[in-house]
Amino acid sequence: MATVKNCIDQKSANVISLTSTDSVFDALELMKNNKVRSIMVIDSGVLKGIVTQGDCAIKVLLPGWNAKQTLLATIMTKNPVTVGLADQLDTCMNTMASRNLRHLPVVEAGKVMGMVSIGDIVKDIIRQQGDQIKQLETYIKGHGVA
Repeated sequence: MATVKNCIDQKSANVISLTSTDSVFDALELMKNNKVRSIMVIDSGVLKGIVTQGDCAIKVLLPGWNAKQTLLATIMTKNPVTVGLADQLDTCMNTMASRNLRHLPVVEAGKVMGMVSIGDIVKDIIRQQGDQIKQLETYIKGHGVA
């Protein structure tokens, strides 16, 4: 399986984030505009938390709080689980499954590099399966190494 670095290299270098003093409304708008379901909360270059659409809906909208007045610091998941560039995607998949996560921030030497999502891992699995199918077809057709 590929590494987190392989995955990040395939994505935009743009790190989608806000600060802890930005509003939930700002976060939802940023998610909508970038077609993502979570953003990182970064203060002075340091990852402080992560906010998902679910956080916004369950912690703010459902109780009737004002999304324009509620700060991300209030609802973010602080000190989120992170991965590094050298981590394997199958390790990420196991972490996501065991902790019921859909997004893992990527941090290398204290610097936020991006985010790996469950969708990224599914795409890698599909790519791997395609490669395996091609290899098996080649072998079946008699072009494999004896």
